[in-house]
Amino acid sequence: MIKDATPLIDALRDPQSVSALGDGQWSELISIARAESLIGSLAHRLRGLDLPDRVQAIFDDAIDSHELVRTQALWEADCSRRALLYVEGKTVLMKGTAYVAAGLAAGVGRSIGDLDILVAKDKLPLVEEALLDAGWEWVKPDPYDDQYYREHMHELPPMIHRERDQMIDVHHTILPLTAKPMPDPQKMLEDAVELADGLFVMAPADMTCHCVAHVMADGDFAGGLRNLWDFHGLVTEFSAHNVQFWQQLEQRAQRHQLLQHVRWAAVLSHQLYGTAIPEQWSVGSKIRDRLTLHRLTARDGYGRETRKLTRLIFYIRSHWLRMPPMMLAKHLWTKFRRP
Repeated sequence: MIKDATPLIDALRDPQSVSALGDGQWSELISIARAESLIGSLAHRLRGLDLPDRVQAIFDDAIDSHELVRTQALWEADCSRRALLYVEGKTVLMKGTAYVAAGLAAGVGRSIGDLDILVAKDKLPLVEEALLDAGWEWVKPDPYDDQYYREHMHELPPMIHRERDQMIDVHHTILPLTAKPMPDPQKMLEDAVELADGLFVMAPADMTCHCVAHVMADGDFAGGLRNLWDFHGLVTEFSAHNVQFWQQLEQRAQRHQLLQHVRWAAVLSHQLYGTAIPEQWSVGSKIRDRLTLHRLTARDGYGRETRKLTRLIFYIRSHWLRMPPMMLAKHLWTKFRRP
């Protein structure tokens, strides 16, 4: 049985590596890809290869499913645009919806869940009112959660549309307000790039910084393989079209207080997917990187998470980064005591 997610990484990095897989190994690879939300990306990556009929059928279905998800995501984005039409300011798409709306390689086969948008903080009351009027409602109307989100988080409490059953996360910055890095969301909004339909996406360097913040500075690396595959796709495409991209990314990451995290992501992406990065960025911490890769590949052939101790370490790390110790203790105690 496959011991970890390495075969998935190998298949994404070098599609020809799957040529030696047997039936059982194919089943395990597909299980891991599904668990990591990379089945659509893998299906597109292996497109055109001579695959077993059973495997080809699974990948064809994954590609068809992605096309449906893509269409739904773009429709939901347009619904938000129309709902916010009379709210002054930009509505900036984020994450997977932004990738597909901008036609980026990172969006090909990419799984998409909630609709994430970025708006100016001073427009939040108007945005909230407009979305409620347009049919969205609170997912969990709990007073404590509502207060916690509004005082400490980078987004409003999650909302869901009562008819379409689609969720939207309204951000006013990209990291919790209690996190150590303090990105500059105003600059992200100012430099956002307008699409043909009146929506916006972040400028390339900002989009890359947000991708990094999502996986490196605001989490326990759950879903890290997908997010670093996003990073690989973004920097590969952006640097191919702009020789100054890496310099711009460094400057922007410095402004958003994310330079250390961006360089760390670059090292990991290079080690995982062979991402071409500047030579001066390729030096990392061997112990840190080895432990992180151990966390990122923690899947067995059934797609189940493994390496509980390593995952616990990163889970604690994620909470430690998000808020000071006393606030964390109070928050966890409050959540624990609730029925």
